[in-house]
Amino acid sequence: MGLIQILGLAGSVSLLSGWRLYLCIFVTGLAMHTGWLPLPEHLAALKALASPWVMGTAGFAALCEFFADKIAWLDSLWDTVHTVIRPLGGAMLALSIVDPGDPATQAIVFILGGGASLLAHGGKAGARAVVNASPEPFSNVVVSTAEDIATTGLLFLAYTHPLAAGAIAVVLLALAIWLLMAARRVLRRLFGRRSPPPAATD
Repeated sequence: MGLIQILGLAGSVSLLSGWRLYLCIFVTGLAMHTGWLPLPEHLAALKALASPWVMGTAGFAALCEFFADKIAWLDSLWDTVHTVIRPLGGAMLALSIVDPGDPATQAIVFILGGGASLLAHGGKAGARAVVNASPEPFSNVVVSTAEDIATTGLLFLAYTHPLAAGAIAVVLLALAIWLLMAARRVLRRLFGRRSPPPAATD
């Protein structure tokens, strides 16, 4: 793969990790373990994810996240706890995609991968805070399930079609920025209203 394809794949993986870090690790490891995803030599560092211990740990964490993410406000608490974990994990996944013989590119990808994961995480957390403000309980489950399906599908698409990885990264980046801006506007309308001044007394 060329540099643009590698950067696009690293960007896609890091952005998706901002949504579902453990699912990204588990799906990648499972795909390699079963032979669904034959990796080229320069991605050999990802083979560690096919370890049964890594897959078991990531699978258990993904299962916990699957249920926690569908319970209103518990999902926001989960997001808060993972504000550091997801960007760091996304940066590490992106780093493993880059040729280890190129330290300069590795440093750039590590920094940008962590920033992309943090941005995607912020967009997700902000959107879920808005959804949690809804009085009915079903929208939270629907949004969370959509995130599960989208993460798995886009991850496989990025790995199997490297040419599409760059486009996926651009779309995810735009979506994360839009979610952050939309969540900011909605939250300001919900919680930014000033209470009316008290009536003057004679």
